[in-house]
Amino acid sequence: MKLKFGMVGGGGGFIGNVHRQGAQLDVLAVLTAGSFSRNDEKNKETAALWGVEDSNRIYSSYQEMADTEAALPEDIRIDFVSIVTPNNTHYPIAKYFLEKGFHIVCDKPLALTSEQGEELEKLSREKGLLFGVTYTFTGYAIVKQAQEMVKSGMIGKIINIQAEYPQEWLLVGLNAAHSDQATWRMDPQVSGPSGCCADIGSHAESLIYKITGLRPKRVIAKFDTIPKTLKLETNVQILAEYGDGISGLIWTSQVALGHETELRVRIYGETGSLEWSHIKPWELRYTKINEPPQIYTTSRDYLFPSAQRLCRLPTGHIEGYYEAFGNIYREYCTALIAKKNGQDDQNDHRYDYPTVHDGIKGLYFVEACIESNGKNNTWVEVK
Repeated sequence: MKLKFGMVGGGGGFIGNVHRQGAQLDVLAVLTAGSFSRNDEKNKETAALWGVEDSNRIYSSYQEMADTEAALPEDIRIDFVSIVTPNNTHYPIAKYFLEKGFHIVCDKPLALTSEQGEELEKLSREKGLLFGVTYTFTGYAIVKQAQEMVKSGMIGKIINIQAEYPQEWLLVGLNAAHSDQATWRMDPQVSGPSGCCADIGSHAESLIYKITGLRPKRVIAKFDTIPKTLKLETNVQILAEYGDGISGLIWTSQVALGHETELRVRIYGETGSLEWSHIKPWELRYTKINEPPQIYTTSRDYLFPSAQRLCRLPTGHIEGYYEAFGNIYREYCTALIAKKNGQDDQNDHRYDYPTVHDGIKGLYFVEACIESNGKNNTWVEVK
């Protein structure tokens, strides 16, 4: 079975094309409809470029798209919609499509507030609809290997967690003549009440959860706004407690010159440690107590089967960002195909994609960090 999907947004930024290619990487879905831009010319141009052949399924608004597609016969209408618009539109678009009975994949953040996220989860559950959220870095095959190694006890009891995500793009963008990213990401009306923490801190938190299964119980957060003329924070330092004596540090920055997209996580246990970096996303550093470090790489027979099945290329060939998106979409599409075939067992190992609930947990984390910073960097419980 090949699914049909539509897309809202994507005509004005790189992420739409990443979603498009990720969704179609395994030939499980085909882009059939879309409302790619509010600019009519750009909308049609994007549809032609991306192979949407039926001009009647190029829509001027997401409301028109949802209404029209819902009225089509089931074998013709889209099966799910990908939402790749700016942050402040995720909630109303997702809600509208859920109410019309469509399954959803949404770029993160799920919404601007946890209350909005909870409403979307409730609606998707009541209607029996799948809802995926694309926390990109959870899709890497070697990250799945790290998760399995932690679960199997290869590093012993976890004692400490360290993560960092330094970027320089904001300072670089502000130094340029014009930066669309800097304009909307620093606008609270579009981006939401948090900048750096919500944008990339949530990626660090979701990656930690993917590998360890742990979420912070409480946090202390300090936000810095550099330059001070901006409306949202650009540098964040977080002290986290995960329970059972496990503590951690998370640093994220959009003003760290000399760093591009350098997400890194270190998991320390009583008998071993793991380290993964987005600089070399095909590698995983494993150190066992009193033994030399080992480097695990993708597409090797020694990987756990669940990690092997996410590998796409022979050993030594680099797999990266597009493949990570492809893995998330493959898990989601596999789950949706199974559901449509009456095999609706959501506990199946194949269905390992971030869900609407993970999106809500990300919002809880960001909101706790915002509260902590607003209370002079005091401990705040994470819901």
